[in-house]
Amino acid sequence: MRYLLIFAAATLLPAQTDWPVYGHDPGGMRYSPLTQITPANVSGLERAWTFHHGKPGSQVTPIVVGGIMYITSPNAIHALEPETGKELWKFESPGMTRRGLTYWPGSGGTHPRVYAASESDLIAIDVTTGKLAPGFGNEGRVDMKKGVLGDLPDARLTMQSPAVLYKDVLINGSNNAEPSPSKGAYGDIRGWDARTGKLLWTFHTVPRPGEPGNDTWPTDGWKNRSGVNNWGFMTVDVERGLVFVPLGSPTTDFYGGDRAGIGLYGNSLVALEAATGKVKWFQQLVHHDLWDYDPAAPPALIEATMNGRQVPAVAQITKMGLMFVFERSTGKPIWGMEERKVPQSKVPGEQTSATQPFPVKPEPLAKITFTPAELYNATPEHAAFCKALWEDQKMFTEGPYTPMSVAGNALTFPSTLGGGNWSGFSFDPKLGYAFTNIMNLAQWGHMELKDGTWTRTSATGTPYARFWDPATHIPCQNPPFGELLAIDMKTGNIAWRTPLGTVEALEAKGVHNTGSLNLGGSIATASGLIFIGAANDSRFRAFDSKTGKELWSAKIDAVGQATPVTYQGRDGNQYVVIMAAGGPYWGSPGGDALIAFRLPSPPNR
Repeated sequence: MRYLLIFAAATLLPAQTDWPVYGHDPGGMRYSPLTQITPANVSGLERAWTFHHGKPGSQVTPIVVGGIMYITSPNAIHALEPETGKELWKFESPGMTRRGLTYWPGSGGTHPRVYAASESDLIAIDVTTGKLAPGFGNEGRVDMKKGVLGDLPDARLTMQSPAVLYKDVLINGSNNAEPSPSKGAYGDIRGWDARTGKLLWTFHTVPRPGEPGNDTWPTDGWKNRSGVNNWGFMTVDVERGLVFVPLGSPTTDFYGGDRAGIGLYGNSLVALEAATGKVKWFQQLVHHDLWDYDPAAPPALIEATMNGRQVPAVAQITKMGLMFVFERSTGKPIWGMEERKVPQSKVPGEQTSATQPFPVKPEPLAKITFTPAELYNATPEHAAFCKALWEDQKMFTEGPYTPMSVAGNALTFPSTLGGGNWSGFSFDPKLGYAFTNIMNLAQWGHMELKDGTWTRTSATGTPYARFWDPATHIPCQNPPFGELLAIDMKTGNIAWRTPLGTVEALEAKGVHNTGSLNLGGSIATASGLIFIGAANDSRFRAFDSKTGKELWSAKIDAVGQATPVTYQGRDGNQYVVIMAAGGPYWGSPGGDALIAFRLPSPPNR
């Protein structure tokens, strides 16, 4: 009853600035108009509250709608008071979407809902009760694998990232099927009726016979094809009725002897009609992927200058550290895109693409080339380790898109973690700057014939090895290891770049400004701030959006491998919130803390 009163009161309050979807707006600009926290007072931010959800592993970005905050944890959905972190209700279910959830305002007498995935079920929760919403599928659940996996009834079809909404159409991707991905993961994109759970349309990410793109696969090569899925984020252009979908690489990840050709729609940014699922346009960003370079970041719907005029654009960062920017309605590159020759594979049966697409602008955001002269030299011990690693493993590199070899270990920049990963862009429309974080980390390995199949491996016995000291997770090339960048969308030039994060072991030895490995996104505010966690030093930071100067940082409970949010509470305060839960990479300790910051009360404005 208390929650019902709070919900009713929230609907009667004056309009507040919430954070209603993952990217703040459906197009994912991650830009807030709030100005209470400014470059002049941000250093005064204090921890306001902490909510512990009880289980490590979340990369959730909260949403705040109507004065209520909603989050997912690994085994639950929680509704919280955004001013205090107090839990209002909790819906428990296993295998929850790890990066967030989707809010639908309801219509025609149907209560508002939030949507997430619990293992293979798409679930709808009535936000007024905190319980499964009757009338959606089977009393609040839709089995996403029904009629899809067929001979894999025990497999899972999961969502790692939240669905998106276009009017009353709920659109979702999926992660790979388990336990038998070799039989096909069925990464199709689907649109559902948000009220009833009825399937409205399906886009086959691997085209079937008679569908455009099927001829990019060898005969029957499209069948039971795993991958080509959307495990990252989609965005929506409500005005144009388009949903933008970044699609992953086909399997197997590192050998494509059974899939000669470019293999649509693998590694593509696809614009679909949101009401029907029909293809409006697409651009393939990697041909015949052998590097696990699947795009996953939200395609940011922003403005850019093309031929002297401002146009609606969509910007996609990739694991390759490249930023592709297209005109939103047509898919035409804003500043040009060209096919460039790349190294070719010598692995038997492999047919590498002769060229790969590169944007003319901007220049690569992350490190994509390497020479032995760039081996780490800041501390003697680590330099000696890296030199020995390079020489003992007979490493070599031929530049971007170096394929694995059967002789020697190929080094590729960036690694399967990027470059850019699922972090994506935030965008300040007043400045015209897009902001993103990148990391500079390579990997190495070679191909071996095992049980009649060419398999990527390394001396460590893993499919690949990071180019670092595994005991310290410090990369083997000179820093910066992680950076925050601003790209001027009027020119396509990099406006500034600055190290993001620190390596405490190196700081103790007097080595500064290294940046650190990082995973998680940024947000921008109208007052001229960028907020970001991400860095592997378990700190939350604010930067000046005009200059890139770091203005504030605070130690948090674990690495913030998530994207923060900011909103105005009913008490008039602006809050900034980050999930600090660590992650599976780089030895990061786990955590379960959702942490809110605000200025002292009354605000020091």
